[in-house]
Amino acid sequence: MKRIGAVSVRAIGEAMVEMAPVGDLYRRGFAGDTFNTAWHMARWLGPRAGVGMVTRVGADTVSDAFVAEMAADGMVVSGVARDARRGMGLYLIELDGVERRFHYWRDTSAARGLAEDPATLAAALRGVGLVHLSGITLAILPEAGREALFSVLERFRAEGGVVSFDPNIRMRLWGSAGEMQAVVTRMLGLTDIALPSLEDERAHFGDADAAAVVARMAAAGVAEVVVKDGAGPVTLCADGAMRQVATPPVAGIRDTTGAGDAFNAGYLAGRVLGLEAGACVGAGQRLAGVVLQHPGARAPREAVAALGAVG
Repeated sequence: MKRIGAVSVRAIGEAMVEMAPVGDLYRRGFAGDTFNTAWHMARWLGPRAGVGMVTRVGADTVSDAFVAEMAADGMVVSGVARDARRGMGLYLIELDGVERRFHYWRDTSAARGLAEDPATLAAALRGVGLVHLSGITLAILPEAGREALFSVLERFRAEGGVVSFDPNIRMRLWGSAGEMQAVVTRMLGLTDIALPSLEDERAHFGDADAAAVVARMAAAGVAEVVVKDGAGPVTLCADGAMRQVATPPVAGIRDTTGAGDAFNAGYLAGRVLGLEAGACVGAGQRLAGVVLQHPGARAPREAVAALGAVG
């Protein structure tokens, strides 16, 4: 496994305003796949690592509240750029019994411009050991933004940085299946740690099983692949060896939202601390289990604290 040199992490992507139902009203919060991962890492690692977000938000009071919440939760906010013309994207959760539907308003999200200034983006990653991004990060960027991001990531890796990528495929954000497949495959060539879900890869790349996912990603140049499969075993390929790690049962599941993001957080937290790969998987499973037991994409702060040490 590629060593993470600096104990510093940045997630690149979009954080959104979340409107979650509470009775007949809605509670405002903030969420987003890479933000969820970074937030859980920051809460679980605490002062052992500097964890932040590289994104762009508005210059309004809602964006101010988001940045203030990040800082209060111990996250590094220096990578959050401001946009005077655009604000944060928004999504609303609609409940139908225990099922959740999501409605999105993100076409004018400031995060779509997070790579408009490549020099600023590169500066935000200077001195960082690990960068994490997702297929959603790539999908919301215009083509020029993707090219700028790819160039920055190439330099980041050339200087010793480690890149983690969760394909997290959401077809409604892509122009076509062909575009998505081409961009994701190109991103795999810049990836050190891949964190795909079997469901996504089977549906959108036709992989028969986790071993097929590992083989395709290894052929694209990824040395470390961790395939999530819900309650099924995690398939881990690291240092040329593949194995499966059983997923412990979780009692009292209330909401599956954000469980994959939390697994990513636990796995990457273990990697930052230099744990063995199997222990990193265990950390991811523990953190995902806590998220499953609570509503929403992020576990309560006290529930993360109750986990104790990473690994």
